[in-house]
Amino acid sequence: MTIAPVPRVGIIVVAAGSGTRLGAGAPKGFVGIDEHTILRHALERVFAGPYAQVVVVAPAGREGDALSEALDASGDRRDVVTIVVGGATRQESVQAGLSALWGDVEIVLVHDAARALTPPEVFERVVAAIDSGRAGVVPVLPVVDTIKRVDGPRIVGAVDRSELSAAQTPQGFRRDVLDAAYRTATGEFTDDAALVADAGHEIEAVEGHPLAFKITTAADLDRARSLVAERPILPASAGLEHPVAIPRVGLGTDVHAFGGDGTLWLAGLEWPGERALSGHSDGDAVAHAIVDALLAAAGLGDIGTHFGTDHPEYAGAHADVFLARTLGLLGEAGWRVGNVSVQVQANRPRFAARRGEAEAALSAALGGAPVSVSATTTDGLGFTGRSEGVAAFAVALVVRA
Repeated sequence: MTIAPVPRVGIIVVAAGSGTRLGAGAPKGFVGIDEHTILRHALERVFAGPYAQVVVVAPAGREGDALSEALDASGDRRDVVTIVVGGATRQESVQAGLSALWGDVEIVLVHDAARALTPPEVFERVVAAIDSGRAGVVPVLPVVDTIKRVDGPRIVGAVDRSELSAAQTPQGFRRDVLDAAYRTATGEFTDDAALVADAGHEIEAVEGHPLAFKITTAADLDRARSLVAERPILPASAGLEHPVAIPRVGLGTDVHAFGGDGTLWLAGLEWPGERALSGHSDGDAVAHAIVDALLAAAGLGDIGTHFGTDHPEYAGAHADVFLARTLGLLGEAGWRVGNVSVQVQANRPRFAARRGEAEAALSAALGGAPVSVSATTTDGLGFTGRSEGVAAFAVALVVRA
């Protein structure tokens, strides 16, 4: 058996920001560029770079989502992934990442997830510069705009742009240098290079990259989306000026046995007098199958990733909670629900009289997207035929938001 080497490089990916200026209604790292989030795009490029321990600093409450994104992006390097919770400031978040680095790490790169399109070559360049003996390295681009000093509305002077560069990430440091600088930090700094420079170390520049721009505003997000937009190959005879947005389809299934406490909840409805289903939440196999189908269609993992037993906040939760959260996950990734079809296999309850009510409840929980529900028995076959439980199978279609 081949044992993987222990990484000597650690990359701290800071994704704990709120994204207030982006105005997307979610932490910035979990906003979608295409079918994937900003964080996922950043991590794909991180894992395409130098072999390293990758520490993702996530907002509190989003650790599971961050882990899912990191594992999906890591390929065969899942063993080097670490997730930590960020602090109230960027500096506290980086400190949390530093604390999670393994003892063998000698070189630390600190990277903003918001610079999601940074090419792997920039990571390689920074590591090579540290290996050459530098204590700290920052990738930079020359400033091309004319810069003016202003006082309110008045321009009071010009700035020589030949002396200016725009700093990017990843910023790289010797591990001992960065650790010591954080231990003796005298205040809050705008980036890690400033903190290390304040500790008395020289910081040197390497060439950055235009794709390493920071996604801060809605205009930045639009730029990123245009750069990674899907462009399907169409026949020349199609005569279409713009690429076609291709919808995606997902399949979901769920089963639960009878034997839970209280009343049966199924398809978002309470069924008085019927036996309850057992499960971590309310055992609503219909809602859970829909969640699985939607997540699969959007490429966002499965229900266990986001709602499993390691998420105690969903214990006892009903369909509206599951579906609303799933709708939010899709929206953050740039998707919206087209429609959903779900089939229930069970001897009980009888759906005919409440089919319309169930469809309305499920559709409302999905923001008005159409949901169709059908029900069937299995002619006495299998666990559903023996009235031991309920199975549900869902197909969902999602389209670009």
